Amino acid sequence: MAAESANKTLIVYETKMGVTEESAKKIADVLRSKYQLEVDLVDLKEQNAQNLAQYRNVIVGGGVRGGRVYSRAKKFLENDLSGKNIAFFVSSSWAGTPDEGSYKSARTRFVENTLAKHPKLNVVGSEAFGGRIKILGKLMLDNTDLVKVEAWAEEIGKKFTQ
Repeated sequence: MAAESANKTLIVYETKMGVTEESAKKIADVLRSKYQLEVDLVDLKEQNAQNLAQYRNVIVGGGVRGGRVYSRAKKFLENDLSGKNIAFFVSSSWAGTPDEGSYKSARTRFVENTLAKHPKLNVVGSEAFGGRIKILGKLMLDNTDLVKVEAWAEEIGKKFTQ
């Protein structure tokens, strides 16, 4: 078993429209460039995260469809993540709506309710970002905000490097 590295961060995500992947990559860029963290990215649809013991920090991201956080992202939180700094985010069109009530509702429903099922996790940060809706291949809504993602990544980077 590899020893945990103070610099090593894992970002796992599940995406369908690509928004969660874009966010995960933006977060990785910030953590690498501003905090010199070693970051591994894992798309949970493509592969399983291996050897979690080597990571001190873990970020889990998932999209939302039909009012549910994607299952692989939720399932990942069931791993033994004790002793690790955990951050969690979702991509949901509801969270990107300018209406403050929609954001709060999305944050409660998709972030807080998901994390409440895992009270032993050491969660150092969580957020709900906007998303994208396509119907029959036609873009109906895109309220993604990579500036918000970048700002959150900077907050998480500070917490991961304290």
